Amino acid sequence: MIISRTPYRISFFGGGTDYPEWYKKFGGEVISTSINKYVYISVRNLPKFFKHKYRILYSKDEQVQKLENIKHKPVREILKYYKINNGIEVHYDGDIPAKTGVGSSSAFVVGFLNAISELKNKNINKLELARKSIFLETKILNEVVGSQDQVACACGGFNNIIFHKNGSFKIKKINIENNDKMILQNNLFLVYSKIQRTAEIIAKSFVNNLSEKKINEMQMINGILKDAKKIIRSKKFGDFGKLLHESWLAKRSLSSKVTNHKIDELYNYALEAGADGGKLLGAGGGGFFVFYVKRNNQKKFIKKMKKTLILPFQFDDTGSKIIVNTNSHEK
Repeated sequence: MIISRTPYRISFFGGGTDYPEWYKKFGGEVISTSINKYVYISVRNLPKFFKHKYRILYSKDEQVQKLENIKHKPVREILKYYKINNGIEVHYDGDIPAKTGVGSSSAFVVGFLNAISELKNKNINKLELARKSIFLETKILNEVVGSQDQVACACGGFNNIIFHKNGSFKIKKINIENNDKMILQNNLFLVYSKIQRTAEIIAKSFVNNLSEKKINEMQMINGILKDAKKIIRSKKFGDFGKLLHESWLAKRSLSSKVTNHKIDELYNYALEAGADGGKLLGAGGGGFFVFYVKRNNQKKFIKKMKKTLILPFQFDDTGSKIIVNTNSHEK
């Protein structure tokens, strides 16, 4: 049995410019971090005495004889692509629900590919894992998806990820001292909106129609990212929340599907509770907010937000890794 562990991510700035439809024309970059909440995927070769040939366990329990009958699209298509025709069992568990803006879809693809590669005794480094996962999601699964999630989930860390017009990417690790990183981390709060959504529907509403207005808004998002890099380098995190707020205003102007009355109500309430600013993670439409709250406002914020779900987290540097490989003991 092989078990992979893959982190979710928080995207702070530049989201939207990591879609191939954008960066292959204009280039793009994001600032993001992986966090200590994970997707766990186990795979094993299934002995032939079972009645089924494939078993996929997630929120459902699929037991089928034929590969094409698997309903879980990423599992089905990735097994097809890698021509895995022998019996296999796949278990999926996550610390956070799917469709909540923390990169769960890409974390699954990254973790599954990592586990499958290990099962086949093929070494794959983190950069190659990211590249292949981007290829699988965009070309094999035909998803309208950005490219930052696969990089963040595969490689881990607090990074500035740059996407070039030729389709390549570069990771620049954000080097700040641990004390400064802890200050930033401890001022960030993940708040669940209790709304699950399909990111692809929202993404299609702006990436497939890059009008002049949307191009200007995306350039504004890129400009905010450049300001964020300056304050991170200077260690003056006081404006971090303000820039998150500006990024949220720019993001919500991309499409009417990014926000709704319930989301706006929760966001405004969080500001009244003491947050300097924040944004919805992922494409928008629901899922998790990240808010920046200065230390002197945190008690007030936690008290006023007590009816919401605040998820504690820490930054993670490990990326996707194999945590169990019993096959190596059976050789």
